[in-house]
Amino acid sequence: MGKVKIVGENLKNIPWQDKPEGYEGVIWRYDKNPLTQWNPTKSTARIFNSAVVPFKGKFVGVFRADHKDGKARLHVGWSEDGISWDIEDEVITWKDTEGRIYQPNYAYDPRVVKIEDTYYITWCTDFYGPSIGVGMTKDFKEFIRLENAFLPFNRNGVLFPRKINGKYVMLSRPSDAGHTPFGDIFLSESPDMIHWGRHRRVMSRGGSGWWQGLKIGAGPVPIETSEGWLLFYHGVVLTCNGYVYSCGAAILDLNTPSKVLYRCRDYLLTPEKEYETCGFVPNVVFPCAALTDAETGRIALYYGSADTYVSLAFAYVDEVIKYVKENSELNPGDADEGR
Repeated sequence: MGKVKIVGENLKNIPWQDKPEGYEGVIWRYDKNPLTQWNPTKSTARIFNSAVVPFKGKFVGVFRADHKDGKARLHVGWSEDGISWDIEDEVITWKDTEGRIYQPNYAYDPRVVKIEDTYYITWCTDFYGPSIGVGMTKDFKEFIRLENAFLPFNRNGVLFPRKINGKYVMLSRPSDAGHTPFGDIFLSESPDMIHWGRHRRVMSRGGSGWWQGLKIGAGPVPIETSEGWLLFYHGVVLTCNGYVYSCGAAILDLNTPSKVLYRCRDYLLTPEKEYETCGFVPNVVFPCAALTDAETGRIALYYGSADTYVSLAFAYVDEVIKYVKENSELNPGDADEGR
């Protein structure tokens, strides 16, 4: 066990593959990537940008599935080992708190987090433009949809895994109707998972490098550690050949998470493999979920690749924290509360 402590459960059956001998990076890819392929179920063309959590000794996921009509919807998937998945062909059926059907027009890029005894799902939904949908479940069979968290336009809604100062806390990336040129990560609080306010800016796009110069967005649920909240996030640059999505990380203050303590100057993972550079949308590494084992400090990072596949990578929390601290570059205002 390393010096950095993960605050969370021990997960002895975490998907894992040891770091390749001689590999110098902090995050290494699963050598049997990708986990999903084209046309993974009867009605779906591609599954990617999806969320995975432990469940009853096994694993369950909420998966973004782009159907053969081109529209994104959410599906449930089940796995014994977190690697091989049985993904249901039927879409998730949402009901509101009064039991009425409340289906989204589209739904993509979900995140899932367990807070106390309930699993909460956030996703990008159609609320007269993209915004953040919120739902909950106990068993991944019945799903209750709550009120949409924010006005349009917004994406990348990611909840913290516990209340902070008595409030639910969510990261998001406000945008406009286009391809999100605002580009900064914000934070909002709620007493009841319905009413959201006390907004704060967390991080801004940009820096001395280009990989996160256009926009950034929160990735998996933040990981609580003895050094602060470890947040994996994506950064985007617009090249002459289109957008390129890479993965970085930051460390946020435990009690005031709108304050950034450290942040990657350079990316941790960028499109290099064929399943990342070639696909429906090339050159995309989009982190969306992380499993952790508190006892060993191991992290299994799920990410969407090329808007076509679910892929998997691995890391040790000690090495990630060390890298972020030693290669940190804050943008103006990142260290502030963001009021």
